Amino acid sequence: MQSLLLQQSHDFPFEKIAAIDLGSNSFHMVVAQVTHGQLRITGQFGDKVQLAAGLQSDDRLDDASQQRGLDCLAQFAQVIDDLPPGAVRIVGTNALRAAKNRYDFILKAMDVISHPVEIIAGREEARLIYVGVSKTMDHGNQKRLVVDIGGGSTEFIIGRALDPILTESLHMGCVSFRQRFFADGTITKSNFQKAVTAARLELLSIQEDYLDEQWDVSIGSSGTIKAAFNIIKENGWGKKGITPKTLKQLQKELIAAGHADNIDLVGLKPERKSTFAAGLAILTAVFECFEIEQMDFSTGALREGVLYDMMGRYAESDIRERTVNYFVNQYHVDLEQVKLVTQTALSALSQVSNAWQLNNLSSEDMLRWAGLLHEVGIGISHSRYHKHGAYIIGESDMPGFSQQEQQALANLVLRHRRKFTQSLEFKFTKRDQQDLDRLAILLRLSHLLHEDRKEGDIPIFNLVAKDKTLHAEFLEGWLEGRPLTVANLQREADYLSSAGYKLTFS
Repeated sequence: MQSLLLQQSHDFPFEKIAAIDLGSNSFHMVVAQVTHGQLRITGQFGDKVQLAAGLQSDDRLDDASQQRGLDCLAQFAQVIDDLPPGAVRIVGTNALRAAKNRYDFILKAMDVISHPVEIIAGREEARLIYVGVSKTMDHGNQKRLVVDIGGGSTEFIIGRALDPILTESLHMGCVSFRQRFFADGTITKSNFQKAVTAARLELLSIQEDYLDEQWDVSIGSSGTIKAAFNIIKENGWGKKGITPKTLKQLQKELIAAGHADNIDLVGLKPERKSTFAAGLAILTAVFECFEIEQMDFSTGALREGVLYDMMGRYAESDIRERTVNYFVNQYHVDLEQVKLVTQTALSALSQVSNAWQLNNLSSEDMLRWAGLLHEVGIGISHSRYHKHGAYIIGESDMPGFSQQEQQALANLVLRHRRKFTQSLEFKFTKRDQQDLDRLAILLRLSHLLHEDRKEGDIPIFNLVAKDKTLHAEFLEGWLEGRPLTVANLQREADYLSSAGYKLTFS
């Protein structure tokens, strides 16, 4: 699908990039060199932080788990402290999605490692996992099922080539299941079967849809499946990867051990012992529910997916562009109108970007997407369409966008008209909030200049910005004969004054 508004294609600006996965069980980092558009992995680092184990009954991360995470990030920071902004992407998954105090941890993390931390939704995590698998394993035109068992969630994807067809994330993982069924380390036939049954109950919600879609090959990724695959290979139990037969052999060995500390299997790392029975129970349920006969292992997963997704953002394959285009089409947005508003907003941004410190690619992208999406709620209710639009954007699955990006877009759509002080229940950093305020002002100005919805009526103006002041000087005579625009500008000055901004025009 072509972009609705001409998207500039940027040459990839970094020779070295890194992706960090703040998982529920482990934190991992992968560093890569970029040469002629190709990735070459130059370093992989990881530590078993077990962040999910620190989630208390009130869904808050305890101090000990936060400190383990910060200590790990300090080690990562030493490796990538020379990388510029934009060259590192850090994504948080299930444990941080669930933690009510996740932004307290994020602020601490950004003091340790000077790059933003994003929280990604479960289905976005699934999409990125599929990108990592599809870029590192070639199955031609075969349809594949990809399963990734993490510490707090398990992702399922069916896709063909580079395109995911079904994506889902279920709230079960090897750390959460260990706490539920193997808390003291004891492994018995009874508690293992209870864990399998619990996983099967979770799978019921997606089982029928996935079986109906069907697939040609099954692929597993990440810790539990990697451990199972390595044990089977190292012990010579089979040449076909993971099968129902080799799963039963693994179960037999774990139950015979009786306790996590007693597990002695070639191919299993010591730090994986405590969560392996829980992960294996989930994998057993997946095999049973999806009637899987054989599963291979992929070395590529979330981290690799993040790296390739970063590269795509500077080419014509930015998934976020496709998502925005889909929303514009899905909600029957007046394309000519939103293009006019967006073009005027970007013109305004180019004039104040230095004075308001908005001179980065993400500000331009965010304003452009907000311009294209600001009317997605208009088909529901015209008088409150900004609120409906913000809800649609804030609550929908938006492939490619982190939760922060999605909420930033929702914030801009909500505030593009009426009261400037409207807000969503989402915490931004002080700097991000300031940037959003200023982008919202530019979008509001552009919207009101085109409120008469006259095609081709392009306002010509010069903007001068400083701190919390903005002066708009229009082409001589342009405001004459436009009493609606003048009234809108006067009302806008009143709206902005409530937040301490001063708008003047002539």
